[in-house]
Amino acid sequence: MYGQQPIIVLSQNTKRESGRKVQLENINAGKTIADVIRTCLGPQAMLKMLMDPMGGIVMTNDGNAILREITVQHPAAKTMIEIARTQDEEVGDGTTSVIVLAGEMLAVAEQFLSQNIHPTVIIREYRQALEDAVKLLQDKISIPIDVNDRDKLKEVIRSCVGTKYIGRWADLAVDIALDAVNTVTINENGRTEVDIKNYAKVEKIPGGTVEESRVLNGVMINKDVTHPKMRRFIENPRIVLLDCPLEYKKGESQTNIEIVGEQDFTKLLQLEEEHVQRQCEEIIALKPDLVFTEKGVSDLAQHYLVKAGITAIRRLRKTDNNRIARACGATIVNRTEELKESDVGTQAGRFEVKKIGDDYFTFITECKNPKACTILLRGASKDVLNEIERNLQDALHVAKNLVLNPRLVAGGGAVEMAVSAALSANSPHSTPYRAVAQALEIIPRTLAQNCGANTIRTLTALRARHAAGTSTAGIDGETGEIVDMAVKAIWEPLAVKLQVYKTAVETAILLLRIDDIVSGSKKKNSEPAGPSEAAAAMQE
Repeated sequence: MYGQQPIIVLSQNTKRESGRKVQLENINAGKTIADVIRTCLGPQAMLKMLMDPMGGIVMTNDGNAILREITVQHPAAKTMIEIARTQDEEVGDGTTSVIVLAGEMLAVAEQFLSQNIHPTVIIREYRQALEDAVKLLQDKISIPIDVNDRDKLKEVIRSCVGTKYIGRWADLAVDIALDAVNTVTINENGRTEVDIKNYAKVEKIPGGTVEESRVLNGVMINKDVTHPKMRRFIENPRIVLLDCPLEYKKGESQTNIEIVGEQDFTKLLQLEEEHVQRQCEEIIALKPDLVFTEKGVSDLAQHYLVKAGITAIRRLRKTDNNRIARACGATIVNRTEELKESDVGTQAGRFEVKKIGDDYFTFITECKNPKACTILLRGASKDVLNEIERNLQDALHVAKNLVLNPRLVAGGGAVEMAVSAALSANSPHSTPYRAVAQALEIIPRTLAQNCGANTIRTLTALRARHAAGTSTAGIDGETGEIVDMAVKAIWEPLAVKLQVYKTAVETAILLLRIDDIVSGSKKKNSEPAGPSEAAAAMQE
């Protein structure tokens, strides 16, 4: 009986001790995670080299990618890692900022806990500060942007890409991101939809130079034709997309067929052949040039299709098939009997199969109005390509955020200083509300640290500039000097900043709420406590 139930022993002072102790532990865990990531902020960011258990390496300065690879035991540290993932899924950028800011929000709470201020008081003021900061950002600090002004959009994406490894090919990356997002944007019934994940696929092919990367106005897939005699180059193809196998369907499980004589077996084979022939005739009736299917294509079906001059490609991924459907205007059909003329895709200008390196790739390009695209990345090695892809995803998300919410804030820590100055003016005394304003200064401070500037002198000068009314003054991440971000054209999407502030403050609030950690796992070597030991423990 005693062996099964955990016995929690309480002395008179234990509870309060455990509350304070746990809160300080959580704060330390948050600060430790933030310290790991801090050097990855800004254009002079350092890369981290991570080794996974399998011996593979990842080199990156993307906060989310780093935290995904490291293993931590502390529950509060796990929460910090989770917020980087949330930030990445929600807006795709600002993963490093959100960790650094959340760590600082926890650090500034430490002084109030040591003054015996109750966590709920701190939390109430934190929440109020967050509401005021969001209101300030939306109403006063952010400026609108014209989505059709391509040069302005390029400036914003360039300032996002500038802090990454891909920064040296910034112009190329910016053009790729904008073209891809413009391609997949759909405006329907006054609603804008941008689905980068499913319709802007990144294909990485090692070899060549990064400058050869481009956006295809169509789709590329790593497949070759099924039969050597099929055509590998077709102008203006008619395309049929299938989701069914062009082969005889085997019976479901527990199908028994009794064959008595030879004629039964021949009859079976004949039925199979007739089924495949009927399928092929239904396809040939529409006179397509190309057939894509997600399932297999039997030898017999290939024979019929080659005779009709039709090229077939089999075993496509579902996502690739969806992209081709969007690009060439075809409809994916589940059964050949249901094929109609309206299902045929006719918007593709060219189909060709090319050999790049050792692999064959199928290109469907020159589409008239593709709502899907493939981003072709070339580079020296797999590691370089993986890092470029991670950086490009951030650029794509920034472009997407601008299309969905076309408002900007100044970069380089300027917006943090502006919000900090406004919040400090609301609360002259040292309260948790004012501490949030101080915590925001961690972003410009870290930028200054990472490029080797004198942090104290730089921040003092920056505060003075903001006090004098220059709300767009920030720190140049390359040199550490104070510059006007509006002149230097370094902007960030409002959506990213709002998400950073909300996630960071909410996480700090969540971790400050915890006053005890009770482990549910039993120690392996511990003996079941006997009645006498349990009684002695209770008496203590």
